[in-house]
Amino acid sequence: MKTVDQSVLDALSEYDSATVQNAGILVRGYIPQDDDYTGPSLREYVSPGSKPAVGYALTSTWTPLNEPAEVNADRIDYFDSIARANVPVIVVQQDIDKPARRGAIIGDGMAYQMTALGAVGALVDGNVRDVPGIEQAGLPLWATGRVPGHGPFNMIDHGLTVTVASLKINPGDILVCDADGATRVPVDEAADVAKMCAEVRAKEGALHRHFSAPGFTPDQWEEWKARS
Repeated sequence: MKTVDQSVLDALSEYDSATVQNAGILVRGYIPQDDDYTGPSLREYVSPGSKPAVGYALTSTWTPLNEPAEVNADRIDYFDSIARANVPVIVVQQDIDKPARRGAIIGDGMAYQMTALGAVGALVDGNVRDVPGIEQAGLPLWATGRVPGHGPFNMIDHGLTVTVASLKINPGDILVCDADGATRVPVDEAADVAKMCAEVRAKEGALHRHFSAPGFTPDQWEEWKARS
């Protein structure tokens, strides 16, 4: 896995996912939303705390309802990859069963294991269960739904491109996840995006201060237009 200096991840963690997305636009221009950030189908949320969860994507596919025709990897291999990463990782799971998004593909037992092995978050295209237990395990989580059960339960593969809430995620992508969802940052752009976040924050701060001035007047509106 290609990585960046930890200071880059630390810098990204100081900014919300929307600021990071805005900074990405300044670095490389607009890109399709499905390559950039998650859609509104993320519904379940266990907070990462005061800062976003930031880590490298470890991707995987799962079937929670039916016995699969083929399994290409062992679940222990996937958990081993979390332990061996030696960097902060976001576990990324996609339900590829038919029908998808009907059974649960993550619960509190997995959350305790993942947290112990070094995961700093879970991003799930599929259902979660045992949400209070996941919160107790300390695993920040984003998922597209919530149900109480599953059937025969298998991991199909890992280390491949997956889709979560419309966002295409490659293994090793950096993800910045908070209450708005997840913004994807390609590793090769991460340092530049982190630097540009400060510029975005400064510009937005100036706008917020200008328009929150007591007794805002039309003259102040004209002043802002002249500077913009």
